[in-house]
Amino acid sequence: MQQRRLGRSGLRVSRLGLGTWLWGKDTDEHEARDQLVAFVESGGTLVDTAAGYGAGLSEEILGSLLDDVVDRDELVIATKAGSATVDGQQVHDTSRGALLRDLDGSLHRLGCEHVDLWQVEAWSDDAPWEETLSALDLAVQSGRVRYAGVSNYRGWQTALVQAWQSALPQRTTLVSTQVEYSLLNRGTEAEVIPAAQTLGMGVLAWAPLGRGVLTGKYRTGTPADSRAASPHLESTVARYLDDRSRGIVEAVVRAAEGLSLTPVEVALAWVRDRPGVTAPVVGARTAAQLRGALTVEEVDLPQEIRAALDDVSGTCPQP
Repeated sequence: MQQRRLGRSGLRVSRLGLGTWLWGKDTDEHEARDQLVAFVESGGTLVDTAAGYGAGLSEEILGSLLDDVVDRDELVIATKAGSATVDGQQVHDTSRGALLRDLDGSLHRLGCEHVDLWQVEAWSDDAPWEETLSALDLAVQSGRVRYAGVSNYRGWQTALVQAWQSALPQRTTLVSTQVEYSLLNRGTEAEVIPAAQTLGMGVLAWAPLGRGVLTGKYRTGTPADSRAASPHLESTVARYLDDRSRGIVEAVVRAAEGLSLTPVEVALAWVRDRPGVTAPVVGARTAAQLRGALTVEEVDLPQEIRAALDDVSGTCPQP
């Protein structure tokens, strides 16, 4: 698998990332192991997790597989802090104390002395942003973190924090931003991606398959084993089951049929090669689903297909 530099940093990552949001919830440790094996065998290096994924179970499972399935130094481990689910509601705490506690917990669960990329998972007005950023500086200075980034920040927030971090040499320059980006959600093109490109930050795209909708699995109904059929995941998919999304899915399916590809390959290749994007992060439920995505490494979409998909998907407002 090809490797790309993350922004203007020296950190190189595979141009497809392995997402572990479902690990410990819908994906057990056996499926997780099979996923990691398949990913590493394909040349993948970037594995993305978070302290809040599965209340820490995602990191625990990944930690249990290190040195067993793959040598820790062969992976670029990216994790996040500042977000958790409490009584079914997502809660953000980006205070310095909370972030550093999250980091210590992540390192313990992963069984690592450091993580390669540490990201603030969300912006929060409940803590001063200067305080939030000071946690990144402390984490890097202590050796627990190699590179730092943000996630789910708007364009002005991205520009603000990078400008602050770049103002003094002792501060940690941010190397990445992770945002939702797919043919079904192009809102980040308005401000976030241009800001990231200008400021030297790589873009990691989560939900590049439109939360599973771009696979085409919902064209004729809701499969029993799909996210939309899961009580705790249904709400994450519902927004992409409207008429606009259906039109985009049909275009992806037609393109796939014409190119003898799968809709997964078409949708992933489109995101992977968009300006500013370093890597889409694929969060598959099963190893079989992941293997179906890994074949995108051999895909290069013709320019006319890209143009057609650009036209049919247009842009949508950033949520």
